[in-house]
Amino acid sequence: MVDRSGTPLVELRDISISFGGIKAVDSVSVDLYPGEVVGLLGHNGAGKSTLIKCLSGAYQKDSGEVLINGKPVEINNPRDARDHNIETIYQTLALADNLDAASNLFLGREIVTPLGFVNDAKMEAETRKIMGRLNPNFRKFEAPVSALSGGQRQSVAISRAVYFNARILIMDEPTAALGVQETKMVADLIEELRKDGIGIFLIDHDIHSVMQLCDRASVMKNGQLVGTVNVDEVTEDDLLSMIILGKAPEKAA
Repeated sequence: MVDRSGTPLVELRDISISFGGIKAVDSVSVDLYPGEVVGLLGHNGAGKSTLIKCLSGAYQKDSGEVLINGKPVEINNPRDARDHNIETIYQTLALADNLDAASNLFLGREIVTPLGFVNDAKMEAETRKIMGRLNPNFRKFEAPVSALSGGQRQSVAISRAVYFNARILIMDEPTAALGVQETKMVADLIEELRKDGIGIFLIDHDIHSVMQLCDRASVMKNGQLVGTVNVDEVTEDDLLSMIILGKAPEKAA
């Protein structure tokens, strides 16, 4: 059970974002607590990705406030987001297919020896260490990531974020196009992240995934927040009604 008695890890307060006079996000407020997974649901164009991109630094808000651990922050670009321990795992995963897991984990942030050479042995040892914690069954350390399954690729992307001290993860449809076993692998990874107190915003179209993986769900429609509900207090039909009709169920949290 997530403890929501303390200060949220993230608060997005009254966020508005416009493009050419059209409000893509209209005064939306959501929050996220340590060890919690909050799903963001809605049709394409509902505003969920746009909202979360103001946290990842891809977009800048027009108005509203972003708070991290209770303190207002300005996030103007992805580097600012990373400085606040926010990492985004996009659906494309942004992995270099021809490189192995360790090279991907440290891509652009390579460990070097005192003489300035890339320390492959150290990078592989660190990769084995973090993979051992997050996905103990991972074995393909020498293979290029193009040879990995979807779930294994997710493991590499998630391990990279966690290794570099992510406390807030944004995940974009992490189980899209994955089979049952792969989906379970991602669910297990998310469970490990929860134990570490990492908070996750999970953007998804799949109601079933959100019901399975999330503690709460925030539903958006036409740039506005329909409502935020505790997943264990609603049905898939309730969420579907929120997405299609824009109407929150009676028990909205």
